Amino acid sequence: MPNKFELATLAGGCFWCIESAFSSLKGIEAAISGYMGGDTNNPTYESVCTGNTGHAEVVQLTFDPTIISYREILEIFFTLHDPTQLNRQGNDIGTQYRSGIFVHNEEQKNIAQTIIDEINNEEIWPNPLVTEVTDISHFYTGELYHQGYFNKNPENQYCQAVVSPKLAKFKKTFIDKLK
Repeated sequence: MPNKFELATLAGGCFWCIESAFSSLKGIEAAISGYMGGDTNNPTYESVCTGNTGHAEVVQLTFDPTIISYREILEIFFTLHDPTQLNRQGNDIGTQYRSGIFVHNEEQKNIAQTIIDEINNEEIWPNPLVTEVTDISHFYTGELYHQGYFNKNPENQYCQAVVSPKLAKFKKTFIDKLK
């Protein structure tokens, strides 16, 4: 990876929505769906969905910090999901759908905690954030069919009901940041 790029790894429910949104932003070079934070080696989607592996569905972003900052990424992240729901996002229930920020260094940890504190202090959400801030662990790339899933499967019932409305709102809100 060229020196100018950095990594961010985020868990905010189903990875299809997070990946679709971030892949459309200027400064995001790659958005890869996968798994992190568990105890099982080489987890599969099926095993992660049981909730028994400890992994979260995550998206690992490769980004250019001269175009989009880590703070901006986190500010956007907190608009894409409900960070007050413990181990779930809407009807997606289980630890694999938890809200989490997997930090790659101390600077990211400080930025993440600062933003969480600001959001809680400003009472932007009616309940406190439950977003975990955790050091990175091994990133397992998700299966090929999960990569770019929404773009390949916009007619999928889940995509129509959940992902599409979130992306429409996201694109309207962040129009100036879109590729």
